Amino acid sequence: MTPRDMVLTPMGLRFQGRVIPCSIGKGGIRSDKREGDGATPRGIHRIVGCLYRPDRVARPVDWARPIGPGDLWSDDPGCPDYNLQVRAPYCGSHERLSRADRLYDLILLTDWNWPNAEPGRGSAIFLHRWRKPGHPTEGCIAMAPGHLFGLTRKLTAGSRLIVD
Repeated sequence: MTPRDMVLTPMGLRFQGRVIPCSIGKGGIRSDKREGDGATPRGIHRIVGCLYRPDRVARPVDWARPIGPGDLWSDDPGCPDYNLQVRAPYCGSHERLSRADRLYDLILLTDWNWPNAEPGRGSAIFLHRWRKPGHPTEGCIAMAPGHLFGLTRKLTAGSRLIVD
């Protein structure tokens, strides 16, 4: 482990001597993650990117990329762009990154099943803002916006999320 690593524990996300309260997938933690199971995948996941809404928040780090209304994430195992960022119009199943709510104002991308996705193994495990404390996600890790922004400023691309 390095000082840039985060470790998911039953108490929260441990990072640099602190424990950050967070929510995980409604399906719990699983080693056999599948698309749509709502689980957070067990393993060591690298942080590979940061996305943000420039119309709502300032650029949090120099390696963050802006997202806009046409930005989507493919969650369609039958499409060649499965588990990749795509642009509208897009005919496959997808998730809109530029949401009406604030959940995706800032997103840390992990390398779960990326970049060469195995169809059906699960898409897009993000770290993002939570709806409310304790509210489960579809598999991502969510936390309070202040914690997410603070964490983002201390991480670098290549930092790791360890889920055991």
